[in-house]
Amino acid sequence: MMAFGGFENSQDAPMAEMNVIPLVDIMLVLLVIFIITAPVITHSVKVEMPQASSQPTPANQQVLQLSIRADQQIFLDDTALTLPELEARLRELAARNPQQEIHLLADRNATYDLVARSIAAAQRAGIVRIGFVTQAESTANE
Repeated sequence: MMAFGGFENSQDAPMAEMNVIPLVDIMLVLLVIFIITAPVITHSVKVEMPQASSQPTPANQQVLQLSIRADQQIFLDDTALTLPELEARLRELAARNPQQEIHLLADRNATYDLVARSIAAAQRAGIVRIGFVTQAESTANE
């Protein structure tokens, strides 16, 4: 009878080779588990969400207020404008002051479309500093 451990037929000699088949089986199982769980782990995206409370910014004379009301009217400071008039006016202001800053005050019931088109008009006019004005959480719930 032939022994699995070597070429000698001696029954008295101990098996000198290590059996690696169970080790390979365990490694293959761990590899399969890793392959299955790796996409799940790397699929999550870590995003730091902004806080709802905000600090008031200091008053600055060069900051314009772009207001969008719930009835879809656009105001630059206190002047009512249409979207093309807004872009033309912002273009004039950006030509005079390249660092012109505007604060956007949009009513919660204003359409997203008008807000997005107003921001795009400001960017086309050359305004790159746009701030969003919000209410603090404590006064927003009242």
